[in-house]
Amino acid sequence: MRSTRIAVSAAMLGALALPVLSATTASAAPIATAAPASSCSSLPPLPYEVHTKAVTIRSKATTKSTALGVLYRGHKVTVHKKSGNWLYITDKTTGVKGWVSGTYVYRDVRMCLD
Repeated sequence: MRSTRIAVSAAMLGALALPVLSATTASAAPIATAAPASSCSSLPPLPYEVHTKAVTIRSKATTKSTALGVLYRGHKVTVHKKSGNWLYITDKTTGVKGWVSGTYVYRDVRMCLD
């Protein structure tokens, strides 16, 4: 049963990959490049964003401290300082200030192709 599933999966992947490979070799037309933009490094840093379902804003940099609020996925915050894996933030929407775990909050990344 398991070997049959593996064989079917391999056949499906092979069938899906074949059109992609042939399409890339057939369309070898030159790619037009856009006009060079300003240097990516001169742009301001992107904001921090919550990358989990929810994270609690706390009064101190510990899980045992008082909860001040909750931030949800995609919420943008301003980070003022760091202490270990904790970030002191300001919620851009409500103005609430407090600590959140840095495990769940990341800076958005800008890709520079200079």
